[in-house]
Amino acid sequence: MAIRSITSGVWPLAAVATPRPGLRAMWRAMQTRRDLARMDDRMLRDIGISRLDALREADRLPWDLTVR
Repeated sequence: MAIRSITSGVWPLAAVATPRPGLRAMWRAMQTRRDLARMDDRMLRDIGISRLDALREADRLPWDLTVR
């Protein structure tokens, strides 16, 4: 009788090892991106972000949490 490994079966190892963003992280991303879109030009200049970069960041999907 062969012993089956834990990783063999329905779920591949990559699916188990890949972290998924939690709802809290996605909610926080939505809030901060909304705040970024509302900033005026002076505030954006203070943090070193252009208006175009701020709008691009604000348009990202909530689950897109990769650093750009």
